[in-house]
Formats: sequence, structure tokens, C-alpha cells
Amino acid sequence: MKPAAFDYHAPRTLQEALSLLHEHQDEAKVLAGGQSLVPAMNFRLARPAVLVDIAQVPGLDRIEVDDPDSAMIGARVRHLDLEHNSIGGPLGLLLARTGRWVGHYPIRVRGTFGGSLAHADPAAEWCALACALDAEIHCRNTNGSRVVGAREFFEQMAFTTCLEPDEMLVGARLPRLGDSWRVGMAEFARRWGDFAIVLAVVAVECDGDSITGARVALGGVAGGPVRATNAEAALSGRAATAETVAAAAAVAAEEVDPTGDIHGSADYRRDLVRTMVTRALDQALA
Repeated sequence: MKPAAFDYHAPRTLQEALSLLHEHQDEAKVLAGGQSLVPAMNFRLARPAVLVDIAQVPGLDRIEVDDPDSAMIGARVRHLDLEHNSIGGPLGLLLARTGRWVGHYPIRVRGTFGGSLAHADPAAEWCALACALDAEIHCRNTNGSRVVGAREFFEQMAFTTCLEPDEMLVGARLPRLGDSWRVGMAEFARRWGDFAIVLAVVAVECDGDSITGARVALGGVAGGPVRATNAEAALSGRAATAETVAAAAAVAAEEVDPTGDIHGSADYRRDLVRTMVTRALDQALA
């Protein structure tokens, strides 16, 4: 199929792009990599009257490590750029481990970090990572800017965020994590590159053989990314052992309430949560 008719704009400045969004409101959609929006338009699941292509807007394709404690990821940074990032440390490693799971290679070449966050697919890897790390989502409109925490940004309805019609996501700030943090990511899909049925992103802070802090986020089990806070509590203050990992994975499986679909029943997804959390924690603590 072909998309419904639309007006196309290619602004050269951020202010011009924001002005177009302000003018057209709900009728406009931002086009970045187009790996989610364009297929939806082709199937006429999305019918924007106006496309605002931000490919030529400067400054949105940068990874800025301008702070010893955090990194700013621009909205137009490609998946492949994050897979092969040079940030270093636990954050750089987690971005690399997560990036390789995002779609197929052609999608990673063109798809964007900000586009993934704004699209808010319940099975999206970057949404789960942002939730796990309590990312700060930076949004702009013609009146100014605001910063929203990841858990407030993603609403628990598929493909829904707190972005206003005239707002654009311009980037996200992620904590770099200290050397005491260990990170891991695991995902199950029918085929490599397909949408995840269940995925887990974890970060654990260790002091010797003890876990002093933990972050566990899941994708594919609800309308948006979910923090497994009970599993985090089951890890914190415990020894970094196989028994602790198994117990936390079991808690994570119990605290989610997935629905069944053509890819698997609710019980099947719970079993996958247990397995993916185990694998991600084993990777982190190896």
C-alpha cells in the first residue's frame, strides 16, 4: 500500500521545526529515521497530514559526554552509532549490548534513538534501557523546554507518551554509572531482529561480592517498559550468587501481569521474564 497524501517539510533549524509542530499540532508527525513511522503510513495505520523531516536540523545527531556523570544522546543518533559508541564504562557497554538487538542491520543504520523513544513500542529496547537508567527525556516546543523522567514519559498504553502535540523529543540524558556498576541485557524473539517477545535490561552495583543496588526493566510485558521494583529489592543487599539471581528472577516473573497474544500466553511470558532476567543478571555479574 501507499500512504495517504501529506505535506512534506524539511526544516533546517530546530526553531523552524518547532514552529511547524506548533502550527499543525495533531496533524503533524516528526520524521527522523522513518523505520517505524513510514511502514505505519504505508499500511495507513498512521495518516499525518504534515511530515516534519528533521534530517537536516543540526545538533540532534550528537552523543555528548559533557558531564563526568552523564551522557546526552541526541534524538537523531542512529542505533548503529550507539551499538558502536565510544562512551566507555558501564553505560557504553550497556548501549553496545542493547544496540545489537535493535531490529535488523538496515534498520540500525537508519533508525534513531529519539524516534524509538517517541514511538514507545512496548517491546522497544531503548525504551526499556531508558526506564532502567531513569533517563531524563528532553522535550522542546516554541515556548521552551522541559525535562521528563523516563517513567513519567512512557504511559502504560502502547505507543503513548506524555509528549504534547507541539513538542519534539530532542534527546535524553543517561547516567554514565560508576565503575562499581555491572550491566546486562537479554532478549527473546522468534528470529534475530524481530520484535522482542520479552526483554530485560539490568544494572547492578556491587561492593566486592555483595549487590548494593539494582535496576531491572522489562519490555514486552505491558503497554510500556516496566521497572521490576520487587526484583530490585530482592537483589539489593544480597550476595552476588546464583541463588540470589534465581530468586530475583522468580520475583520479577511474579510481579508482572502480561496479557497473552498470538506470540504466547501470559504464563509463557512470565516464564520468559524469569529466563531473560536470569540471563541479563548472569551477563552482568559474570
